[in-house]
Amino acid sequence: MAENKRHGVGVKAPAQGPSGAATSAGMAAAMVPLEVALSGAIGARIRISTATPTSSTIEGTLFTACPITNLVAINTADGKQTQAGDYRIIPVSRIQSFQLLSLAPTANSAEAPSFSDAVPPVHALDVRALRAREASAIGKLHESEARRGKGVTREAQEIFDAFSRTMPARWDGTNIVVADAVTIAAPYHIDDCRSIVAGDTAALSRVRKVLEMERKKIELRNASTTIGTAGAFPRSASVKDARTSASASTSPGPGAAGQRKGG
Repeated sequence: MAENKRHGVGVKAPAQGPSGAATSAGMAAAMVPLEVALSGAIGARIRISTATPTSSTIEGTLFTACPITNLVAINTADGKQTQAGDYRIIPVSRIQSFQLLSLAPTANSAEAPSFSDAVPPVHALDVRALRAREASAIGKLHESEARRGKGVTREAQEIFDAFSRTMPARWDGTNIVVADAVTIAAPYHIDDCRSIVAGDTAALSRVRKVLEMERKKIELRNASTTIGTAGAFPRSASVKDARTSASASTSPGPGAAGQRKGG
């Protein structure tokens, strides 16, 4: 009797009685553990009988059978198996027997769960739009990587970024190529500009003017940073000296106290 309690009727059993017990001696070879039988019946409609002291019969759709926690979840609500329902959690150890009422619906059957039954609603994904977004993101990453110079100084990168904001620019090793017409070699001064197309003096003149303005901006930024860094320490020192002087002037010395007493 104890063996029958731990071994319910599996879906592979050749015959079942009304209570789910074996009906033939030859069925012993087809017996499977209750946990395995329940795992194979997920999605099917079953009737479970629990053991004492709180015996009960529960009928519904088997939602899941967890082999780790040894718990089963049954949706006792009528209708299709959806997220919205009335779920009962039952320990496997309390199950005395179970009876398979109907098999789980196949994927193509009308009773099978579909996305339209999901709660909250699940909408179809636009795969084409997702792939387009993916391609766009990858393209932007490649473009951003191409704009970063390899083995160049921060100043060279700043000059390149300044040109790329107004004109097409690309890296050719450590050289900056502007509009495929002028190349600027390190250390990226006006005299380092060379025209790619012979006789294109207009493009060369324009690039040199832009480069001259950008180098002045960089020099101004560097100068302001240097002044701000150098001026921070004397200012702190002067404040400290002023506080020390003020403290010394307001604190009466020993002589002053003696003069008051004597006066």
